[in-house]
Amino acid sequence: MSGKGGIFRRLMSGKTSALAVCVLAFYLVVGAATECHVAYCHLTGTTPVYKRGDMSERYQPPSTGHWMGTDYAGKDVFWKAVFGVRTALRVGFVGSAIASVIGLTLGVAAGYFGGKVDSFAVWLYSVFASIPTLLFILAFALLLRRGFLSPKLASAFDAVSEALGTDPGMMALYLGIGMTGWVGLCKVARGEAARLKNAAYIQAARTVGVSTPKIVFRHLLPNLLHIVIVYFTIRFAYAIMTEVIVSYLGLGVQLEPSWGVMIAHGQQRLWRGVWWEVAAATSFMFLLVLSLHVIGDSLRDALDPRLKR
Repeated sequence: MSGKGGIFRRLMSGKTSALAVCVLAFYLVVGAATECHVAYCHLTGTTPVYKRGDMSERYQPPSTGHWMGTDYAGKDVFWKAVFGVRTALRVGFVGSAIASVIGLTLGVAAGYFGGKVDSFAVWLYSVFASIPTLLFILAFALLLRRGFLSPKLASAFDAVSEALGTDPGMMALYLGIGMTGWVGLCKVARGEAARLKNAAYIQAARTVGVSTPKIVFRHLLPNLLHIVIVYFTIRFAYAIMTEVIVSYLGLGVQLEPSWGVMIAHGQQRLWRGVWWEVAAATSFMFLLVLSLHVIGDSLRDALDPRLKR
């Protein structure tokens, strides 16, 4: 059992992992549908469904008309939670992708070339490993979002965010998560690259004059793919939780629907018995993060050659 089909069959062979794959697939479909809805509303000048509210229906409990009740502005909590999937997936994918590229690039370069390149990579990941990750992301988001940048840098940052159609707070999260989440992958990739560069097939490629870029891309990186996939999946879940925490504290996403913002707003009204906004956000987040962790563990079992023996 090998290849992509074999990996998928192994994932679907277990009840827990199969259920997690189905849950993740559902979230991906929801994320794509909400992305299309927002793009359509932007083109037609209409208001997205999650922004529509009626002040006369504020704080309505869950009912057939509003499955998860309404918030302080009479907006449907269910639709806010659904469109929060779009925010979570975007932050998770982009942040994890940036972290994976940085970690894999530095790790492979350090392990394969050694010497000063290796010393620099070890020094760099030792520095980042000693920094409290969440505090760094909070400080970085604060720096970008609260006017601590010079006017030129601030205008450039806002221009890039606007050009990409991204909430500035979300852009800060992309960069913060990407800059801090690469250390673990770098360490593992460095060790594997150092081991694989002495393998017989790579030594043979060097002997016949194959260039270094071809060796790295054709022979080295394919053997690290299973590490990257597992790491990306787990980092994806961490990025989602980080977005919720940072947005909850008011330093992350503000212009887009976010589970963190929903929890922050909802907790202020728990004493009045308005529990449904917090419940909706935490339920959506819990299912997505749990499914990603289960899939990550299952992928590790399916892809790690040492666990196949």
